[in-house]
Amino acid sequence: MLMRFGPEPARERDLSSLQAVYCAGEPLNPEAWHFLYDTVGARRAAVCNQWWQTETGAMMMGYLPTSAIRPDHSGKAFGPIDFDVVDREGNSVPPGAGGLLVIRNPWPHMFAGIWGDPARYRQYFEQIPGCYTAGDVATLDAEGYLLVLGRADDVLNVAGHRIATADVESALVSHPACGEAGVIGKPDAIKGEVVKAFVVLRVGYEAGSELQAALVEHVRYHLGPIGTPAEIEFVAKLPKTRSGKIMRRLLKAKEAGLELGDTTTLEE
Repeated sequence: MLMRFGPEPARERDLSSLQAVYCAGEPLNPEAWHFLYDTVGARRAAVCNQWWQTETGAMMMGYLPTSAIRPDHSGKAFGPIDFDVVDREGNSVPPGAGGLLVIRNPWPHMFAGIWGDPARYRQYFEQIPGCYTAGDVATLDAEGYLLVLGRADDVLNVAGHRIATADVESALVSHPACGEAGVIGKPDAIKGEVVKAFVVLRVGYEAGSELQAALVEHVRYHLGPIGTPAEIEFVAKLPKTRSGKIMRRLLKAKEAGLELGDTTTLEE
């Protein structure tokens, strides 16, 4: 959201007391990290990506201000948390390969149940027996750095190739005209799914067919033809929860002309 307005608002204010910025809710792509570090933090404040869920009770992975921060990764596990990335049978995948994000051990602040819904609580631990399944897809490298790519149901299947919506969104916001992006899959008779992107432009840019074409080519350059959007729609804002998560299911529902369903967590 801040990227849409460029560096001027930060330059107009005294941010010398700012020591750290902590981000959660959505994967923090490298372009957003550099914007926060260079512009908002003026290269003084640490920008700390962190991952956690309401169910986990507190932060589980990420960076602290004293950490060696890698903008292209979500971070490392905090304390005794034993993360792993597995296939759908529960087998650990090779370093750098994508899979389901799980936690293999209990943790000090884990949730003990879901009020009035014990069956839903059990589902978190029954998908991969003996593990807590977070519902996200991720990678884990040999040095212990995790990269959370997004929700498992936000992974697209384009012509048999799996691609995370977060990868396409990161490629889009690395273009100087794109402030925010939300990506969904649209049914396609030939490819199964095609990529559609909803883009919020930065201040000073105007929507048009030439900019659409430029964004498509920009993504093609970074991700190749599989991740290239088949359609780009410019919007004034993206539907988000109050905690800042993009509600992609609402984008999908609106695109398909379906009922929006539960919108109690919608920001507006």
